Amino acid sequence: MTRRRSIDLFVNGTHQSVEVDPRTLLSDVLRHDLGLTGTHVGCEQGACGACTIIADGRAIRSCLVLAPQAEGMTIETIESLHGESLHPVQQALADEHGLQCGFCTSGIVVSLVAASRAGASADEAIDTALGGHLCRCTGYVNIRAAVHSAWIRLAEHGDEP
Repeated sequence: MTRRRSIDLFVNGTHQSVEVDPRTLLSDVLRHDLGLTGTHVGCEQGACGACTIIADGRAIRSCLVLAPQAEGMTIETIESLHGESLHPVQQALADEHGLQCGFCTSGIVVSLVAASRAGASADEAIDTALGGHLCRCTGYVNIRAAVHSAWIRLAEHGDEP
């Protein structure tokens, strides 16, 4: 018999206490227990990047983390970026037609936001952040254009990077 345990997380600025089975994936806690369905689950092997979140300031694959391992972490999901207007990365993807079906988009956006906060250049973000994401619709040309556009917007607004 598996013993459930309570874990405490700080998700999108809110303290969350959740009862989990020790084998529960963090992606499942976010989606099923907390209702944050913007974190998509694709391959469940960390290869597609759809489940990417920011944990303690770093982009990670939530499908590769057991929920108890996330105890005490500060987590940001795509939902944390929802304000009165789109984040510059989101707006650039829309303007440059860098999304189609949208399944991969939340993971890509979160990775790019983490890269911009870490001070990566647009080219570094393309190489490193996008290197871990699979998009079966766009062919990446427009996504790459969106990254360059987003970095210009971020610099103009004094935001990240």
